[in-house]
Amino acid sequence: MKSAFCIAGTHSGCGKTTVTLGIMAALVKRGLVVQPFKVGPDFIDPGHHRRVTGRDSHNLDGWMLSPEYNKEMFSRYTRDADIAVVEGVMGLFDGFSGSDEAGSTAQMAKILGIPVILVIDARSMARSAAAVALGYSLFDKDLPVKGVIFNMVGSEGHANYLKEAMESSLPQIPVLGCLLREENLTIPSRHLGLVTDEDSPLQNDRIEQLAAWVEKSVNLDRILSECKLALTESFYTKPVLSDVTVHAPVPIAIATDKAFCFYYPENLRLLRETGGILKPFSPIRDEQLPGGVKGLILGGGYPELYCKELSNNRKLIKEIRNFATRGGPVYAECGGFMYLTKSITDLDGVTYPMVGIFPLKTIMSTKLESLGYREITTTGPTVLGPPGTRVRGHEFHYSYLEGDTTLAEDAYEVADRKGQGRIPQGFLMRNTLGSYIHLHWGSNTLVARNFVRYCREAKIETT
Repeated sequence: MKSAFCIAGTHSGCGKTTVTLGIMAALVKRGLVVQPFKVGPDFIDPGHHRRVTGRDSHNLDGWMLSPEYNKEMFSRYTRDADIAVVEGVMGLFDGFSGSDEAGSTAQMAKILGIPVILVIDARSMARSAAAVALGYSLFDKDLPVKGVIFNMVGSEGHANYLKEAMESSLPQIPVLGCLLREENLTIPSRHLGLVTDEDSPLQNDRIEQLAAWVEKSVNLDRILSECKLALTESFYTKPVLSDVTVHAPVPIAIATDKAFCFYYPENLRLLRETGGILKPFSPIRDEQLPGGVKGLILGGGYPELYCKELSNNRKLIKEIRNFATRGGPVYAECGGFMYLTKSITDLDGVTYPMVGIFPLKTIMSTKLESLGYREITTTGPTVLGPPGTRVRGHEFHYSYLEGDTTLAEDAYEVADRKGQGRIPQGFLMRNTLGSYIHLHWGSNTLVARNFVRYCREAKIETT
C-alpha cells in the first residue's frame, strides 16, 4: 500500500460520506486499488463504499474492537491495495463523552497512525471557515490534519474567498478542494440512516458524477503526496492475524438480499476461516434453503420494508420453521430476529405473519427504541459458545416487541458501554438464538469457531 488517510467531518451532516464516495470514485478511475474502511458500527456507508471500490469496506471501532485488532484488520485488508481511505464517524472529535477521545474518528486515526483530511461545510461561511479549521487543527497536537476540503461551496467566488482566508490566516494547512454544492449528489436517507446500496444501488452514472465532481475541484495529487509521506513514517506493519486450522467444512445458509444485508465482512471471514462454507439465499425470492446446510444465519436489514414479500413466501417460511424445530442451529440478529417472530406490524398498522419461531410480535415505531453499544454475556450454552461467552456489539432499532417474553429462554445478560444495566436480553428457542444486537465477532474470535463447531455437531432430527 502506498497511501492512507482518514476523511473526517466537523459534524454529522457536513457531507463527508458524499465527499468520501467521490474521492474513492476518482481514485478508482485512476486505476488505483482502493481499500475502504468505516469508523464505527454503521452498515450502510460500507455498502456504498463497496459499490464504488469493488471491495468490502471494513468497520474499525474503538469500543467493539481492541486497538490491536483494529490495526491487524487494517494491515490485513490493505496489503494488496494501493491506497486506504477511512471514512470517519460524526465529527472528528465526537465519541463517547465530552472528556476524552474514546470512540472518535480522531482516536482511530491515531491508532492506525494515518493523517486526517477535514471536511468543512462552508455554507454561510467565509473567513470564519479558517477559524473553524484552525480550531480543529489545534485541538489535538498529536493528530495530523493534512488539509481541508470545503463542501457545499456556493460559487467560484465563494471558493476564492475561502482559499484567501486560509492562505492569509492558516497557510500551514492546505486547501485540498472546494466542492460546489450539488444537491443531486446527496445520498438519500431513511430512519436507520442513508438508503442502503442493496435497496438503491449507486448507478454507474452517479458514480461517474461523483468522480467528476471531485476531479474538478480536489487536488488528488496533493492528497496522495501528503498522505504517502505520513504513511512511510507511521504505517503499522505488524503481521496479520494468523488463520485458524479447521476440521471438515460446514455449509451454512446465510440470508442475503435487500431485506437482510447488514453483516460485518470480518464476521464472515472468521466463519470461512473456521470451516464455514456460506451459502447465500434470499428470504424474499427463494422458496427453499440451500441444500444440505447445517446452520442458518439471518442478519439485520430492513425486513419491515418488505413485509408483504417476506410474508407471502410461505414455502420458505415453512422450511425455516421446520429447520429450527428439528434442532437446526439458527443465529438471527435485529432484522433477522424480527423475521423469526410471529409477525411484523408496519407503520401503517398492517400486520404480516412471519416465521413464528419466537412467540413474540414485532411492532414498528416512529421513534428510536434503542441505541448504543452493548456487551453480551451468554447465560447458558448457545450457538455462540458456552455460558459466560462475552461479545461486543451495537443496538439500533425502531421497533419493539409484544408478547410474553417468558415463553422463550433468556440468552444474554446485557450491559451498556459503561458496563451498566446487566439486563436479560436475547431469546433462545432450542438451538435458535435471536436478539436485536448486532455482534462483532472480532471482539471474541472464538465465537465463529464455536458457531461452526455447533453446526457441525448438532443432531438435526429427520422429518
